[in-house]
Amino acid sequence: MRRRTLLPSLLALLTALSLPACAQGPSRDPLPAAVTAALRRAQVPASDFAAVVAPLDGAEARLRHQSGMQVNPASVMKLVTTYAAIDLLGPDYTWRTRFYTDGVIDGGALRGNLYIRGGGDPKFVLERIQDVFYTLHDMGAQAILGDLVLDNSAFDVPVVDPGAFDGEALRPYNAGPDALLVNFKSVILKFVPDPANGVAQVLSEPPMAGLQIDATVPLTTGSCGDWRSTLRARFDDPARISFEGRYPTRCGEGQWPVAYQDPSSYAARALEGLWRTTGGLLTGRVRAGMVPPGATLLFDAPSLPLGEVITDVNQWSNNVMAQQVFLTLGELTPQATALPGTAPLPLPPTNFDRARRVVLAWWQRTFGPRVPAPVLDNGSGLSRDERITPEALALLLRHAAHHARADAFVNSLGIAGVNGTARRYADPRSAAYGNAWIKTGSLRDVTGVAGYVNAANGTRYVVVAFVNHPNASAARPALEALLEWTARLED
Repeated sequence: MRRRTLLPSLLALLTALSLPACAQGPSRDPLPAAVTAALRRAQVPASDFAAVVAPLDGAEARLRHQSGMQVNPASVMKLVTTYAAIDLLGPDYTWRTRFYTDGVIDGGALRGNLYIRGGGDPKFVLERIQDVFYTLHDMGAQAILGDLVLDNSAFDVPVVDPGAFDGEALRPYNAGPDALLVNFKSVILKFVPDPANGVAQVLSEPPMAGLQIDATVPLTTGSCGDWRSTLRARFDDPARISFEGRYPTRCGEGQWPVAYQDPSSYAARALEGLWRTTGGLLTGRVRAGMVPPGATLLFDAPSLPLGEVITDVNQWSNNVMAQQVFLTLGELTPQATALPGTAPLPLPPTNFDRARRVVLAWWQRTFGPRVPAPVLDNGSGLSRDERITPEALALLLRHAAHHARADAFVNSLGIAGVNGTARRYADPRSAAYGNAWIKTGSLRDVTGVAGYVNAANGTRYVVVAFVNHPNASAARPALEALLEWTARLED
């Protein structure tokens, strides 16, 4: 299958940016027959479908259907957050998690407290934390003769019930942001059948201090089916995860990622567990606190670069990572100074309101007052309140494709039929397979897609489409049909 690059010419850049694409009204073009048929099968009226198909070179759109309608974009809103971050921070931007002490390292021990100050790293996961702890061991801090103090004061975010959005408190996608976000606040449970003993071994990561998890669960010969319900897991006690059901042998080895039932204590439990499993000793306790003025910097752990982070955000629609990026944009203020090697003077913590103001100011500078600004909440699309028009999003995608850092943005998108959440949007027999770079989104009553499609006529198109309707999930074939129609354009 053909796979062209998405690097437009300078002439195309000048042409695209000179046209007032978003000045168009809510025009309604005839929809492709396959799209109409898919909407009819889903019992979704065309009035609840909005779309734009427009070439990157700035020529007139091939299709506009209610393109000026404000829609809930679900996770497609991540395109606004990630493009603003690419433009304002750059793909090489990194977050810093810093380790301080108010004591000294002597004789294999840190004689004092170890402070961990989170800087908003969206992907501070087990492997990277273990590497940092081994580095501290190599520096001579095998034992902490004091407390492990966790400082997440860089973000000012409200404590929310993780089940408040949709009643699914144990779904990792509902994890909330945190300046010291550890492993997405999730536990991975692994089930390994042992038929000889009639049980499945239960393994878990990360090691969580003070959390007891049943080591085995009885096996059943029933069908695999909804094996998670069959387990009848109990998550009501923050100190224990237990199972009152059975695990089906036919499932083979299974994994179940769950958001920890007490997210406020997750970082303390996980970091203590990891410190001890790497061979570290701790004489004190793990507690929340702030790095004191004058504390000595021991180690500075950079994150993965932004360009890699937004690939996880856009290809796999990671909500909490998107919110970490969004909150980081609210930090765009001059850095306070401090003496070399000591803790920086504290900045006011960022919050969602500051992030919204920064992104909306960026939007106005970038697109001007004629383009309707999005309605922002947390920047991830995990919201009932966020809104954008398809026309405005199409202009953002055009602008991004002509950006000096276009590669970082475009390569963060999933390829239809190939990877990420886009994998289910095309099969190898379709024209869109391997020729559409897209972000997908879905919520209750919402499904959407936006990105770039290389067509048979050699033209690259921006494609944006949304369904806002109670039957939205059944209407995804209409979005697939629009991608396919675009990929097959020959004139």
